[in-house]
Amino acid sequence: MMRPESVTISTLKSGLRVVTEAMPHLSTAALGVWIATGSRHEKPDEHGLAHLLEHMAFKGTKRRTARQIAEEIEAVGGDLNAETNVERTSYYVRLMGEDAPLALDMIADILTEPAFDPEELKREKGVILQEIGAYEDTPDDLVFDMVLEAAFENDPLGRRILGTPKSVKAQNEASMRGFLARRYRAPEMVVAASGAIDHDAIVAEVEHRFAPFPPGEAEAATDAQWTGGEARSVKKLEQAHLALAFRGLSFRDPRHYALHVFSSLLGGGMSSRLFQDLREERGLCYSVFSSMIPFSDTGSLIIYGGTSGTDANEFMRVTADIIRAAADKPDEAEVARARAQLKMSLMMALESPARRAEQMAQHVLAFGRVLSRQEMADAIDAITVDDVRAAAQTLFDAPPAMAAIGPVRGVSSADEIRARLGAPSH
Repeated sequence: MMRPESVTISTLKSGLRVVTEAMPHLSTAALGVWIATGSRHEKPDEHGLAHLLEHMAFKGTKRRTARQIAEEIEAVGGDLNAETNVERTSYYVRLMGEDAPLALDMIADILTEPAFDPEELKREKGVILQEIGAYEDTPDDLVFDMVLEAAFENDPLGRRILGTPKSVKAQNEASMRGFLARRYRAPEMVVAASGAIDHDAIVAEVEHRFAPFPPGEAEAATDAQWTGGEARSVKKLEQAHLALAFRGLSFRDPRHYALHVFSSLLGGGMSSRLFQDLREERGLCYSVFSSMIPFSDTGSLIIYGGTSGTDANEFMRVTADIIRAAADKPDEAEVARARAQLKMSLMMALESPARRAEQMAQHVLAFGRVLSRQEMADAIDAITVDDVRAAAQTLFDAPPAMAAIGPVRGVSSADEIRARLGAPSH
């Protein structure tokens, strides 16, 4: 049996929720705020704004300069950071448990009293333009954005989190304050803390410092529209970078654990079908893997591989055949291995206070409660071969998306891959 958990949740009058798990054996803590807002919630003329706002939160407040923000946290040995993704933005700190009040004061300050100094904004736009440039020069990362752009054509889910140089340059103080007021609302926020913390003390600090966040839920995102499609960028590179994406399942779908198991047996480790066939038997690549990206109402399973230009077309055709065969006939041994891998990675990650705080916040935002370790482990252990086969077959209910960068002129089209898989056209 797994050790008992000490998760406690409180909901403030504003609708903001506080979730904690005390870990008495630790002296450090991880805490932060997670907001149900990301690039998906931007209006067309706000592309990249969620990410820009996250950057600007560290550039000074009415009480602190950007340097003071960094120095105060580091003076107690802490680490302050933030992240923007498609559906969430987070601001979090790792530090000694006794310094939790400082962390909450800092996070509340940067979100409720941001200065948005014009000179700092100008400089930070330049930093983000450099970030966009660096990303464009990293094909094994860029290909993931390209395949999602093709999969969700003209849909907010397909927009790049960083934005474009043009859209970033167009933002200003008014657009940032408008987005902050519209999206950073108390019911959309969860403060999570794990480690050497006391729940009541955290709640008292949050009630005081997070009071300015308004009640009332933010407008819901539009329903995702998966189209499937193709994106191709022919460049003079040593390798062809290839990605194949399928419409997956939402993290709210009870079948999503089974699809995770399928992704793992397909390309989650050295015993996976893609690794064994494409790398070990055929020598077609160095790197190949499968990953799941679940959203609140849909998801995507993406296969990535890097290979030579001369082998790229064979790589794609063989990959399609492996996917179809794995979906049609998974066997008990590989399903058992994949279940064990999934459970081990999940449980090992939760030994970290930072990962635990993040997971608790995500669970509360998604389900209104924290799923227990035992509940998650039992759900994984219960997955059968038939469950995996049934979940895998859903991948072929919509047209796939394909992206390719490098010497990829002769690589099969998305329609050719679709036909090989027996998936519908778009």
